[in-house]
Amino acid sequence: MADRDTADPDVPQEDEERTFDRLVEEGEQRLGRSWPGLLSTGLLGGLDVGAGVLALLLVEQATGSKLLGGIAFAIGLIAVTLARSELFTEDFLVPVAAVVARRGTVLGLARLWISTLVTNLAGGWIIVAILMIGFPGLHEMAIEAGTFYADLGFTWKAFALAVVGGMLITLMTHMQHSTESDGVRLVPAVVIGFLLGAGQVNHAIVASLVSFAAILAGAPFGYLNWLGAFALAVAGNMVGGLGLVTVLRLLQVPNKVLDERDAELSEDPPSERA
Repeated sequence: MADRDTADPDVPQEDEERTFDRLVEEGEQRLGRSWPGLLSTGLLGGLDVGAGVLALLLVEQATGSKLLGGIAFAIGLIAVTLARSELFTEDFLVPVAAVVARRGTVLGLARLWISTLVTNLAGGWIIVAILMIGFPGLHEMAIEAGTFYADLGFTWKAFALAVVGGMLITLMTHMQHSTESDGVRLVPAVVIGFLLGAGQVNHAIVASLVSFAAILAGAPFGYLNWLGAFALAVAGNMVGGLGLVTVLRLLQVPNKVLDERDAELSEDPPSERA
């Protein structure tokens, strides 16, 4: 009997269940934010990533090394982590867990996704516009970096890099919620930030900010070129973040998910259950 219990794939995994509890609790908070709170955290997310873009451009221009530039870009994700700002692709795991646990609604999730995406772009555009005015010596580097994403076009390579981008950020989110220590949470921020920057991964927000910087610096492409690439990046990010990480992570704790759903359902009045 003991052997069968040990082999049972549904045996609760305490560490993963604690992580799931943290995800649901924070996801419920994110979904319940007021409009001012939602918009401000999204704008701050764009500004924080903009700090990483500045670091990346400065270091790549000084060293010519994409590896060192990737390390520098991690500053952006460190800022997002410590400042508790909101990044669009972070919302592929945390609030989704809350919705799956019946602690949030699909409508609330759509509200969070759309508002965060728009405000990340707005905050990012503002900061890179300021950077291109304040650092004219970075124009050439910005054009070079942005042209990489423009040249990807509407291709399978662009989509594959976008899938990787969504997977990496969602993996970072999961790792950060596996601990309550801010110090430990910085480790995945640094590692994933390096991979995004050094690997020139097609992350919707990061690639957009680099593209904005290039356009503002006088790149030979414009906002229409960016828009098509951005749409593909969002689709790929969602496939990677939701399909390759979120679904599989939730399947690790099926009993916990069912318990949460049953608990919330039992608390609903009969009219709401219908």
